[in-house]
Amino acid sequence: MNIDGRFWLTKDNQNFLGDGRVELLHKIEKTGSINAAAKEMKMSYKAAWERINSMNALADEPLIQRKIGGSGGGGTTLTPYAYELIKTYERLHELHRQFIDRFAEAGDDPERLARILSRTFLTTSARNQIPTTIKKITQHGLYVTIEMSISEKNFLRSTITKKSAENMGLSTGSEIYAIIKSSDILIQSEAPKAIEGINILKGTIKSIERSDEFAELSFNVDNKTNLIAFLDKEKVNSFEIGTEAYAIISTKNIIIGS
Repeated sequence: MNIDGRFWLTKDNQNFLGDGRVELLHKIEKTGSINAAAKEMKMSYKAAWERINSMNALADEPLIQRKIGGSGGGGTTLTPYAYELIKTYERLHELHRQFIDRFAEAGDDPERLARILSRTFLTTSARNQIPTTIKKITQHGLYVTIEMSISEKNFLRSTITKKSAENMGLSTGSEIYAIIKSSDILIQSEAPKAIEGINILKGTIKSIERSDEFAELSFNVDNKTNLIAFLDKEKVNSFEIGTEAYAIISTKNIIIGS
C-alpha cells in the first residue's frame, strides 16, 4: 500500500493549474505555437485551446500573447504573468511532493506515520533538505562516514565527527535529513573522476533562473529528488533544460539533521 496525493491549484472552486496544464504552457514556450505544443502532447488543437481558455478565464491576467508577422512569422508566447505563475506552481508542487514523501516513509504503518508527523520540520537557510535513511556508518578515527540512500540507485555520503554521531544517536536505519547549501553543489556537464570524499550524482537540468551575476539551477536526480544549486552565471551558459549533467558535493558539506 502506498500513500500518494495529486496536486492541483484551484480558484473559485474550479481546477486552475495542474501538471498537464503547466506542461502545455512549457510546450508553448518551447515551440511558440499552441498547435505545435498540442502535437507534442499528442492532443488536438481544440483540447489545447480549451485548456488555455479555461486557465485564462480564472487567471488575473492573460497567460499567452500572440505575435503577428515579423521575421519569425508570428506565433504565441507566454506573458510575464504566466512565467510567474509557473514558477509559483512548481515551487508549491515541490513542497507538496516533499510532504507526500514524508507520508510515504511510513508505508502502511500508522504508528510510524505518527512519529514522522511528530518530527519538527527543519528551518535552516539551506535550500536542500532531503529525507533519507542511514544504510551504513563507517568509523575513521575521530570521524565517521554516514552512507544514506536517496533512491534505489543513488546515495550520499557525509563525513561528521564521531562525537556528533553519538550525540545524535545515529545508527543504521535512522531516519535523517541530508542538508546541503545550494552554494556547496557544483554542476558540470562532463562526468568527473571518482574521488574519495566526493559525492557524484548523475541527473538532468530541470530549470535555470538567471540574474545579472548568478544563476539558480534545479537539478533532477530521480523522480523523488531535486537539488538546487547556486552558481556563477558564466558556469551555466553551456547548460540547457533537459540535458544530462553531474552534481558534485563534498562529503564534508552535507550536514545531518534529525
